[in-house]
Amino acid sequence: MSPGTAALLADAVLLVHVCVAIFVVAGWVLIVVGSLAHWQLASNLAFRLGHLAAIAVVVAESWFGVVCPLTTLEMSLRVQAGLGKYSGGFIEYWLSRVLFYEAPPWVFVIAYTVFGVLVAASWWYFPPKAMQSRRGAVS
Repeated sequence: MSPGTAALLADAVLLVHVCVAIFVVAGWVLIVVGSLAHWQLASNLAFRLGHLAAIAVVVAESWFGVVCPLTTLEMSLRVQAGLGKYSGGFIEYWLSRVLFYEAPPWVFVIAYTVFGVLVAASWWYFPPKAMQSRRGAVS
């Protein structure tokens, strides 16, 4: 693969990674705000399962010290392109680049875990449609 192609693919992986991060954060905001405003998407089971799966993967990776496969792929492509790779994880690196914020890895583990708990709590407080009917039948 040519260095130009590898660099282009690395940027594409970065874009996908950014979109996943936006989905995780903005998705939770949409769930809370949308549930309060009675928007259908906020209670859509497929959307909610995808969102829960995404944050579950992030939390599990942080607990077990696993580097995200998207980060690994992006860094590998950057090396192939002759651009070198960055140290740390995706969020840590880009937060330090964009916001000039650095913290030890345990801070991110706690942040991901707290956010994961918030997502799990939203399942209880704002259950998806398929669960609402079951929950109403049980009560």
